[in-house]
Amino acid sequence: WSPFDQGPLVSELEEAGIPLVLLSSAVSSRDQYLRRPDLGRRLSESSREELKRLASQQPACDLSMIISDGVSPQATRHAVPIVLALRSKLVREGWTMSPVAVVRFGRVAVQDEIGQRLGATLSLILLGERPGLGSPDSLGAYLVYHPEVGRTDADRNCVSNIRPEGLPVPQAIDALHFLLTQSRHRKLSGVQLKDERLLQSPPLSLPLE
Repeated sequence: WSPFDQGPLVSELEEAGIPLVLLSSAVSSRDQYLRRPDLGRRLSESSREELKRLASQQPACDLSMIISDGVSPQATRHAVPIVLALRSKLVREGWTMSPVAVVRFGRVAVQDEIGQRLGATLSLILLGERPGLGSPDSLGAYLVYHPEVGRTDADRNCVSNIRPEGLPVPQAIDALHFLLTQSRHRKLSGVQLKDERLLQSPPLSLPLE
């Protein structure tokens, strides 16, 4: 039920020189957001018009990055360092980016419409996960190749539980960088794409009881 205070997040991104676009889903209140997940997967009409205007002014891009409150607005505190580090790293590698979209009352699948309307090869959304008893600030990151309305969860890759007591931000950045670069190279995402670095790790040696 916490409100999504976009101010500090937007200020940090603007101070870093990151282009932004402020959007909203078709949801009008936190209560409606919790009761109508379907509306959180769609953009409001005004946001569609804003993306139409934006798309007419810029070419298609490699990546659309999105930040949304999700079901845990507190988690967005971890989003800015991820966006700044990941964006910097990918731009150095030649990726093109759309302005970062900050979306109020968004669900994961809203990334499909945003990416599609901006002509993005990949879409990445960072949003608050369902809070647990001890993790009200857990951030989830979902990426999808060739975003378009109608994509399913099987088409996405998720890096979950991003927070100091879970998956630290630097490790999350490494995981997302690997998955994004592999996704663009292999032209796929979801169940067909794995973090193969984990498969190369030596097996754990557990003590016998």
